[in-house]
Amino acid sequence: MDALVILIPLLPLIAGAVIGVGHLWGVLDGEASERTTAGIATWAISLSCVAALALLAGNFLGWTAGSFEAGQWLDSGSLNVPVNFITSGFSMVLATLFAVLLFVIVRFSVNYLHREAGFHRFFFLLSLYASAMLLLVLSGNAVGTFIGWEIAGLCSYLLIAYAYDRPVAAYNATRVFITVRAGDIGFILGIGLSYAWAKTLDWNQLNTFAAQLSAGQASAIALCFAIAAFAKSAQLPFAPWLARAAEGPTPSSAGFYGAIMVHSGVYLVLLLQPVFERAPLVMALVAIVGLLTAIYGFVVGLTQIDVKSSLFFATSGQLGLMFLECGLGLWELASWHLCAHAVVRGYQVLSAPSLMHYILGNPIRPVGREIAGMRWLYTASLQRFWMDQVTDWFLVKPVRRLSHDLAYFDDHVVDRAMGIPLPSLRTISTLAQMEKRKIATKQSLYSTLGVASSLTLEKRRMAPQPEIQDSDFARGSGFTGDLTRRVTAILYWFEDRLVIRGIGEDMIAYGRRLGLAANKIEQLLLNPGYLTLFVLTILLVAL
Repeated sequence: MDALVILIPLLPLIAGAVIGVGHLWGVLDGEASERTTAGIATWAISLSCVAALALLAGNFLGWTAGSFEAGQWLDSGSLNVPVNFITSGFSMVLATLFAVLLFVIVRFSVNYLHREAGFHRFFFLLSLYASAMLLLVLSGNAVGTFIGWEIAGLCSYLLIAYAYDRPVAAYNATRVFITVRAGDIGFILGIGLSYAWAKTLDWNQLNTFAAQLSAGQASAIALCFAIAAFAKSAQLPFAPWLARAAEGPTPSSAGFYGAIMVHSGVYLVLLLQPVFERAPLVMALVAIVGLLTAIYGFVVGLTQIDVKSSLFFATSGQLGLMFLECGLGLWELASWHLCAHAVVRGYQVLSAPSLMHYILGNPIRPVGREIAGMRWLYTASLQRFWMDQVTDWFLVKPVRRLSHDLAYFDDHVVDRAMGIPLPSLRTISTLAQMEKRKIATKQSLYSTLGVASSLTLEKRRMAPQPEIQDSDFARGSGFTGDLTRRVTAILYWFEDRLVIRGIGEDMIAYGRRLGLAANKIEQLLLNPGYLTLFVLTILLVAL
């Protein structure tokens, strides 16, 4: 019965592939194909939900083994990464809850996005996201969880930028993507340290081996995964990204930032409970960050003027309370809190467009007088405690300065030492064309003044020779001048036939391709996202 776990993330993945390929080939396009696309996505998540419920029932009845290995993904020396899944415990409960919530969100999206230009694109991304989240929760090893973690983040970026023609949506999506990727460095370092010290990437084996880890080793592993959890679950100092995610459609906001993905960080901490219990300092840090984020989310949420931003700051505050519970060792309370919050917040976000209808005759309660009288707190709340500006000052501006310095070094040192193919060949081609134009102009002038030039030269031969000037010497006269002109003509023919034309036809085309490739590589290297990851990696290694 444990083999059913394969179908839970696989079915939405197949649905996403079918919708994506169909839309790419033009089979699923326009309003006429909406019912087909919606049917594929709905049936896939429905069957996945049924499989999850059946497996959960089997787990309660004792019919499952608790884990299932589907094969081998990587086996290199002592590194062994199987394709295995968890079929029991809190992971199975959470996967079932997420599958049910995803089914509700998919059904809601069918009518909500009717006749939208990106209807098929939305359901492709939503199906891919459902597969990634179910893989994240059910995977039995760190590699599988990280794959689901990253695919879910990519889908988040693409759905925040759903209206990609709007500059605000594109900017917010990029900022959210980079912020969360900065936290992913901690996940990668945690994977590396787990393998280096525990010689395993399996979650169950790592938790079992946690008792043999020293306090320093357990603290290092727990700290790395805690940083990844803080970024994914919008904890300080990463909290401001959650409000920027409101640019996406309401169904994706409910699935990503209300009910499902935003809880991934808390789930990761709960999954590694034995490791965190071996690291009391890290647990204290988790509790402090959770408490500060809870206060931050509560205060800032009071001054938001749109419902989605208010809900997202409330979400950030509730997640902070879950981290506080984990830091205090209240693991079971944090688990129940996560499940209850996912249901309630998902419903609130889905019903956000109907807020005006729901509050008719039931006005929102104002804040207490004690808080309302604090003008400094009101100002700080309106500015969201200047978290974006602080992040820019500590992270974005240093990265920009580093990018500028690297660009200057590349332009004035590397390019001069090695040369960029495209600009260099363009320069060679331009100089060669200029030389050809100058020589052609001279030849035309000589042919036009041919007779006059001959008479002038004859008169000069008969007349007393003046002192030779530099220009006369350059033109040459007599045997030496003829020899110089012939040698010049031969060299010009060689340059024109073998150098200029060769470069112009073959080398320039080849160099242009090399130059374009070099420019693309340079743009990737100077991308702020990669530079941010580079700087944060150095900082983490230095710590």
